[in-house]
Amino acid sequence: MKGRLTALLLAILMATMSMTGTTMAEDSGRQMDDVDCSGYTFEDLFEYDNAVFMFQILDDWQSSDLYANSWVNESRASTVRENLDGLFEGFPGGNNSWISTDERDAVREIGAKCIADMYTRIGIREGIPHRGGVDWNDVEFVEEGIGLEEVDLIPEGHPEERSCAGRYAFASTDCQEVPTSATNNLEISMFVKDGETHNSRFNKLPNSGQSDFTVAMNATNVTSATMVFTFPYVDGMRMANWTIQDETTSSDGTVNVVENLNAGSIEEIFLPDGSVRVKMTIGYEKSDWPMIRNVFFDMTTSPPETNDFPVWTSNEPADDTIIPILRGEGIGNEVVAITGETMADWAFDNDAWGLDCEFDGGGWSSRMNSDGELLVTTGNTMTSDAICHLVDPYGATSNASHTWRFGQPAAFDTTSNGPYTDSVDIEATNTLMVQNIALSINAIQGGANGVATSINLGSTSATGSVSLSGISPGEFNIYIVATSPGMLDWHAELDIYGCCEKKNTPPVIMVNMDQIEGTYATWSSDGYSFSLSGTAIDPDGGAVSLSATMCGETTNSFTQNGDTWIVSLSIAKCVAQGLTTQYDVELSVTDSVGAISTESISIPDPYASDNSGTDIVDDTSEEESGLPNLGMFATIVAMLGAALLLRKD
Repeated sequence: MKGRLTALLLAILMATMSMTGTTMAEDSGRQMDDVDCSGYTFEDLFEYDNAVFMFQILDDWQSSDLYANSWVNESRASTVRENLDGLFEGFPGGNNSWISTDERDAVREIGAKCIADMYTRIGIREGIPHRGGVDWNDVEFVEEGIGLEEVDLIPEGHPEERSCAGRYAFASTDCQEVPTSATNNLEISMFVKDGETHNSRFNKLPNSGQSDFTVAMNATNVTSATMVFTFPYVDGMRMANWTIQDETTSSDGTVNVVENLNAGSIEEIFLPDGSVRVKMTIGYEKSDWPMIRNVFFDMTTSPPETNDFPVWTSNEPADDTIIPILRGEGIGNEVVAITGETMADWAFDNDAWGLDCEFDGGGWSSRMNSDGELLVTTGNTMTSDAICHLVDPYGATSNASHTWRFGQPAAFDTTSNGPYTDSVDIEATNTLMVQNIALSINAIQGGANGVATSINLGSTSATGSVSLSGISPGEFNIYIVATSPGMLDWHAELDIYGCCEKKNTPPVIMVNMDQIEGTYATWSSDGYSFSLSGTAIDPDGGAVSLSATMCGETTNSFTQNGDTWIVSLSIAKCVAQGLTTQYDVELSVTDSVGAISTESISIPDPYASDNSGTDIVDDTSEEESGLPNLGMFATIVAMLGAALLLRKD
């Protein structure tokens, strides 16, 4: 039973080097809280199409973050669903070729506990390079730090999806299920749970990466995966060597180990902040089972025998170039001064390179981060010059350097306090680092950009009116692009005190009138319904929803095409209530933030002179759920009959 349950959990809960599984007590209570998944790895019982694993050792050199994401396609996805359903054999709705949201939720509930028992397949060993046969410092999972998520295990909108509420004992009221034969692709991931700092750990390395160590990973049954190892910054750390070894045991018990570099590849990646990543791509054919496959790579801080110095490419800015920054809160504020994309072609090195800048302003400093950005901490002067060299991961520094000036070229403010309706006036003031600045200013909100306003800024302040067209009601920011000779292009998202919020403008709804007939309604040929049409707009540019209420009945069945709409309204409910001379309609439009506008119109009945005094049966009782009862069918027949009599010439 333990193996079957573990298989099931392994299949859905995780795509990490050792995924999930679980057990259920087989006593009369059938409890699911006694989970024991020790001895299992994900690949033992579950085959994915592809997976990505990212293992990051944290600064304390004893905790780590293991992220995993796997993709399961078509027939393999169906197998996952079948295995999961089989896990619940003996439970209502279990092992019946249907996989339900209740079964999915039960697996989620015990997933972290199960994973915590399993192998990560990762080990570390200090000292000279190691290749097995030693006591490894194994990485293990931390239950409270494990976060799990799956996508489309129960695919929405599946043509055979059905409710399982009431179908099985103890099923939840919103239970849904699909056949396990469903081949919809699914995705499984593991990550650090919100509020936690790590989801795996190992015994602290006494050397904290300052001297040699080896990382080992068991890749047996890892069908197709990419594994990325990231280490904290240690001066001079690099990968010295790597290998892949396959191990088989002959019939007489002899263990044979051979090197097989064709089974995968390893790439060393130096990050601009000096830290190192090792990226491994590995695979394993099922036909090779039970052959064992292990991967080893050795890390060292010993300098390489040869090392090229980083060199400038002549694409870098000339001396005295202005490097624009947004100072933010001023002294001690760290900001992105140069993006990795901007300086990607400024220099070259066989490994990697970054900028090492020395500032002449008090309190100014800089550092490179792992994204290749130069981060600058502002000091107690408004600007500062800096001499910048190139430096590689092994400390080799370029002979040539450049001197640049860092500071904020312009300041920005609003001329009035918000919230705003159609536009906001932005005042720009040159700080005189450069003489003239060409500014492009627009509102920005999430992924939406407003219309840009251009300003030519000289030695005196200038104000531009920034349109809020295309910006939804609520908070927004101001984005500027500034260019000037002798200055890097400046892209900044401003944080202006008191700015910025757009006021909501209520939506507007209008009903079309036939100018010749002087009527709003277009009646159907049988006289039992009429249609209305018109326009509905949100002045703020958002989407709107529509409804119409007549004789106590509300419909949202509008046909919308851009700003125009049309709706058809039946008079059956009105006739049943004896309302046959005039139909009062209230039209309602709601914008994206919930503001509502209404329009009321009265539609005279063109047949009113023919049906004066006619009595109509009124029975508006309804069942809350299920099929209509006999009384409702009788009411509908009476209503239709009355309508026919009223329309009879």
